[in-house]
Amino acid sequence: MFKFTMWLLLIAVALGGCASARKIHILDGSEGYSINCSGGDSTWGNCYEKAGDVCGARGYNILEKISEQSTSSSGNIIEQHGGTATNRNMIIKCRD
Repeated sequence: MFKFTMWLLLIAVALGGCASARKIHILDGSEGYSINCSGGDSTWGNCYEKAGDVCGARGYNILEKISEQSTSSSGNIIEQHGGTATNRNMIIKCRD
């Protein structure tokens, strides 16, 4: 089941190379967005594009950028496709 789930996740990332946005509450209590643009075919550019889509002409402020390399030694799909995956996440707040 785990391998099947990982396979579906990798297919979703590979097909779009796109980012996803999730509404969150940031430390000051206001609304922000967590934008995920992880995966080998995705870049920070995908995060910036999604932030622009979410906030539109108002623009946005980047509150935090998180990037880390992850590896797998369990023989799952990630290891079979190069051994590493890049996890990227950006927290933004739309301007008023």
